[in-house]
Amino acid sequence: MPKVKINVPEHLEMQIAQLVDEGEFVSREEAIEDLLSTGIRAFKTSGPMDEDDRFEDDGMMGHEDEYVF
Repeated sequence: MPKVKINVPEHLEMQIAQLVDEGEFVSREEAIEDLLSTGIRAFKTSGPMDEDDRFEDDGMMGHEDEYVF
């Protein structure tokens, strides 16, 4: 897996550390990977849709405000 180095504001680092401390994630690396993936999926689903992408399955059930887990 490629490695990426990023700088984040202190408040984000503190929130990530808190999620790990609370047991939401096993490690800082897992938290960052999952949170980035979630953010990218949210970004992709919030933008304009092409006609060809209308029925693409990205974890949605056809409703922009309904997530399926």
